[in-house]
Amino acid sequence: MQRMNGCEWNDETGEINGFNLYSYDGEDFLALDLQTLTWITPKPQAVLTKLRWDAQKDRLKLNKTFLGHLCPEFLKEYLQYGRSFLQTAVLPSVSLLQKTPSSAISCHATGFYPDRAVMFWRKDGEEIHEGVDPGEILPNNDGTFQLSVDLKLSSVTPEDWQRYDCVFQFSGVNEYIITKLDKTAIRTNWEKPTDMGTFIGAAVIVLAFTIITAVTFLTYINKKSPDDGSEQSERLNPQS
Repeated sequence: MQRMNGCEWNDETGEINGFNLYSYDGEDFLALDLQTLTWITPKPQAVLTKLRWDAQKDRLKLNKTFLGHLCPEFLKEYLQYGRSFLQTAVLPSVSLLQKTPSSAISCHATGFYPDRAVMFWRKDGEEIHEGVDPGEILPNNDGTFQLSVDLKLSSVTPEDWQRYDCVFQFSGVNEYIITKLDKTAIRTNWEKPTDMGTFIGAAVIVLAFTIITAVTFLTYINKKSPDDGSEQSERLNPQS
């Protein structure tokens, strides 16, 4: 058995339509007619129930009050809450990401709402398209959205980095989030060359020290062994 009750409201004409429906095995079984305040049914098996429910006048009045007045008021109130929520924009967190030192720099915005947003790269305040790979708006698990726009480094000279920035903007809203192209702000998971060089240099020093120590020890043993043998032979043969 399935039941469906509620109301519909046409915000243009003001028309209200309430309904209280029962079905069995996927087919209509009983339905309330709010105009006559009686139950109607296409099934002979439901006639006895219809007659019993038609006699419950207080229940019929409660249905009329709820479906014809209370339900539409709730619906209007919830719709107003929904509009207020949808009209409240949630700004994103914007980061600069890079996989490797030679890969493109990704301007990544996440956590924004609604999904009507654009993001692009600029040079000297002008939007650019050359060397730019725009991404698609993707959903997050919490109902917000994310977007990435990549800038290929081959189109950027080292001395021109300060001339570039990434811009996030909601469509139709004159408000921006501007992120400057700054090497120190780039987030990455690859090791910096200076750190790797320090590690390699330290490893070479440790290895060289180990080799020198081993060679020194072996040289000392080789020089020491003949003298020790002579002393032992003299002690064993005092007459010689």
